[in-house]
Amino acid sequence: MSGRIGREEGRTLFGLDPAAYEAARPGHAARVYEVLVERCGLAPGTSVLEVGPGTGQASRELVRLGADPLVALEPNPALAAYLVDSLGARVDVRVDALEDAELPAGSFDLAVAASSFHWVEETLGLTKLFEAIRPGGWIALWWTLFGEGDKPDAFIAATSPLLDNLHASPTHGAEGRQAHALDSGARLGAIGDAGFDDARHAIVRWEARWDTNGIRALYGTFSPIARLDDSRKTEILDGVARIADHDFGGRVERTLTTSLYTARRPE
Repeated sequence: MSGRIGREEGRTLFGLDPAAYEAARPGHAARVYEVLVERCGLAPGTSVLEVGPGTGQASRELVRLGADPLVALEPNPALAAYLVDSLGARVDVRVDALEDAELPAGSFDLAVAASSFHWVEETLGLTKLFEAIRPGGWIALWWTLFGEGDKPDAFIAATSPLLDNLHASPTHGAEGRQAHALDSGARLGAIGDAGFDDARHAIVRWEARWDTNGIRALYGTFSPIARLDDSRKTEILDGVARIADHDFGGRVERTLTTSLYTARRPE
């Protein structure tokens, strides 16, 4: 690892090709939405704030489950435009980072961040969410890891040499600690420090499959690769495709791990 990707740079990377990002990413575990309904009270008429919606993979499910209004804070103009085009009037898209957004106090029932909150300054971001959520309202923050976290993953092992000396995303975690999403002590501690209670951490495992072109496209959406010049990026992605073809028969099946945190603002 040769360095870390800063927040400002990270917020630009996923808007380089929103359609490719949307096609390559696998979405989110169905169980996450069940928890939003069962535990966090998501239902028709729930006022929802979404942080970093990207291309709207979670946004569409939130709308389907009744989020109304759904206010989406997306700091990347290209992603915000893509989201407006795909969801239109069903979502109030604001081109703003959570840290800078002006949000009416106590105006949301639920705030969510789907694989995006590592691009937010955690202490300030959680404070902003606490202020924006009504008493009794909920937050749900989740991340998906490609693999089972602390268990060996054959495809990750095979492709890791291709990624040597790349900058790391904030998802990599603090020095000497677990991956950001799996560092439950740090995440739950920060959530509690912001004033939330009844905080819980859950692990959801689910399966996804890609053909060679699909897994090549997926790796192209990873921030350490997306930031590279075209020549270096192509070299790595072609290597990923060769491994998928030669070692995995053109079919990569992986267990994904979603790390989900929920908490409530006290009444």
